[in-house]
Amino acid sequence: MAKKYGVYICTGCGIGDVLNIDELAGVAEDDGYTVKRHECLCGKAGLEMINADVNDGVNTLSIVGCSRRVNYDIFKWDNCLVDRASVREQVVWTMSREKYPAKGPDDDDYFVDNIQLAANDYLRMSLARLDKVELPEPFKLENQSNKILVIGGGITGMNSAIDAAKTGADVTIVEKEAKLGGWAAKMRKQMPQGEPYTELMPPVVNDTIAKLNSFSNITVKTGTVVARIAGQPGDFTVTLKKPGEKIPFDVPFPLPAEMKVDEAGNELDAEAQAAKYKEYNEGREDILTVDPDGEKFGAVVLAAGWRPAELTAEAYPHLSIDDPDVVTNAQFEEMAAAGKLTRPSDGKEAKNVVFIQSPGAGSDRDFDYAGSVTSLVALKQAKYVREDYEDGKAYIFYQHMRTPGLTEEFYKSMQQDNGVFMTKGDIASVAKEGKGFLVEANGTLLGDNLKVKADLVVLAAGMVPVTVDDAVINLAYRQGPGFRDNDIFDGYADSNFICFPYETQRTGIYAAGAIRRALTMEESIEDASGAALKAIQCLESVNRGVAVHPRSGDMTFPDFFFQRCTQCKRCTEECPFGALDDDERGTPKPNPTRCRRCGTCMGACPERIIGFADYNIDSVGSQVKSVWVPSEDDYYEPPMRILGLICENDALPALDMAAMKKLGVDAQVRFIPVRCLGSVNVVWIKDALSQGMDGVFLLGCKHGDDYQCHFVKGSELADVRMKKIGDALASLALEEERVAQFEIAIDEADKLPEIVNSFVEQVVALGPNPFKGF
Repeated sequence: MAKKYGVYICTGCGIGDVLNIDELAGVAEDDGYTVKRHECLCGKAGLEMINADVNDGVNTLSIVGCSRRVNYDIFKWDNCLVDRASVREQVVWTMSREKYPAKGPDDDDYFVDNIQLAANDYLRMSLARLDKVELPEPFKLENQSNKILVIGGGITGMNSAIDAAKTGADVTIVEKEAKLGGWAAKMRKQMPQGEPYTELMPPVVNDTIAKLNSFSNITVKTGTVVARIAGQPGDFTVTLKKPGEKIPFDVPFPLPAEMKVDEAGNELDAEAQAAKYKEYNEGREDILTVDPDGEKFGAVVLAAGWRPAELTAEAYPHLSIDDPDVVTNAQFEEMAAAGKLTRPSDGKEAKNVVFIQSPGAGSDRDFDYAGSVTSLVALKQAKYVREDYEDGKAYIFYQHMRTPGLTEEFYKSMQQDNGVFMTKGDIASVAKEGKGFLVEANGTLLGDNLKVKADLVVLAAGMVPVTVDDAVINLAYRQGPGFRDNDIFDGYADSNFICFPYETQRTGIYAAGAIRRALTMEESIEDASGAALKAIQCLESVNRGVAVHPRSGDMTFPDFFFQRCTQCKRCTEECPFGALDDDERGTPKPNPTRCRRCGTCMGACPERIIGFADYNIDSVGSQVKSVWVPSEDDYYEPPMRILGLICENDALPALDMAAMKKLGVDAQVRFIPVRCLGSVNVVWIKDALSQGMDGVFLLGCKHGDDYQCHFVKGSELADVRMKKIGDALASLALEEERVAQFEIAIDEADKLPEIVNSFVEQVVALGPNPFKGF
């Protein structure tokens, strides 16, 4: 595209009161750009001015005014490149004239107007970026499949299939068992779903199966599992098989770490690793080999469900777990569904039943994989006892009783039942007494220790997602068949439920039901709808050639200059979403519709051969180099220059909110937003320091087990890279303290100025960068 530039400066919102607009305009005019100004660019007259220029051929616009996070739908023109120089939030609203006075009539040319210099730099940075970016073009598949695969034929999977089918989508549902229904088919009753929410109701599973079978666009395959899913959203090739069957298209597994090194511990080269990989996966086709008989799908809903947690006497020696009359809630449910409640040991009536919600023994923790669902199950099963025996007694000991939403009404109704006793309590022991038990609990709500006789004891075992035991999804991805690092979620498939429910670490695969978190049947039915909608959204986005999430609508995708690729595999291995595969030599094989456009591959590449049309090594590097770094040749006491590379997902919103509160940020700092800290290439840091900037910091999302990174691993990967930058700084004879990384949450705007200003103080104490002025 031949670029025709236009620079538009807004003087409203206090910008014209604080800045010398003529000087600011001169930054662009001196380089031959046409500059126009208006008191309200986002108003009718301001937009009419810009629209007239766009109609006259202007297609590359620098809007100097408010943050790009506001009015983004207003400053948007088809087939035009637009950049936003945020002088309102990042200059005028965060830099006070009381602290940084303007140049007066009596001041000489060596007077430092820090605020004006900042605004000037942000305009230079905007123009530098526009010079290095291009209009993105969408990636569109040649042949897109819009079929949806649902894995799991339980209540969640069936409802997800039904909801998707209602939109007209063709759906295939696979279930490894011989019939549909899952755990829902093993229940006596389920929680109430309507007013007054006090009575249990028959399971809806049979009605759901009948409804599913009424759809002509739903194909049901029982006794079937997924052998492998290859390809990318919109173009998945799925191989199905019978459980236990071994076939050539069973998914291969990546080499374990210990097989990637020789006896001396040195890493094997790509060719040697490829040979080991073939040996390790003998009899299985490589991930790049497409099954010619595979079935095409566009998106997948993973609703494979859960299994009851296994409780052992070794873990809980005080609970008499090996006794046949101590059962889990799942076992009790099957007993109840089979008929009147009796003791497993002798078939005698089980009239007095103790439900233990937490293992006790001095801990207030629940059993692993428990949640509100286990509280509700205990209440439901206590109702069974009262239904089966008029004189039956149910005792519920808990540390946490969770009854969210309208289930509170059921809880209240159970409190009114004289045959149900509930108390908070720490279970000390479950001891055999005759044919029954004596259950002892300490610290009850009565203020005393209690001893209760029981015919049967029920333990609230949690719901373990099946992804703990098996990948299930069996993706033919180079990173492996399952979800990487899934252990930090205890095996649950949802990778970012804080911000993006249903989304897994693999684009186009959406988790629903108990595989995502412990849920009731009622919650799982709602969850099924959410996952179905996500799958449909994915297909629509793929059809338009744009990113699905979290950069929804982004038309860019990574471009590789393969001639310089060294096959180091860093991009393949570090991508949080498995978007890249590689061949035997280690050359990356992009899958654009898997990509979430975070740029982690770009940050990982030591050869700097990966980039996006509107975000690349050169575009950010040029912004860095466009910042004017004054030296003693310019001022008696030149101000410092400190670069802040900030994540656009949490740090940039926090910066904007700090600006709205007029919280001060040091005027020596220049911010450049990045897609994710994972996209930061260390060359930007080297460029900044080698041109004389005094310090560089990264500011982004929190990482670790409780991460808040929109791209899962970005902040963590940046942290790893930053810890290795010491050698580069040493080669420049610079202190490590000149470079740092900080974490911030989107709601921590109040902390941001302190973080930034403290780093500035640290750098000022080190003194000027010795490269300044060279």
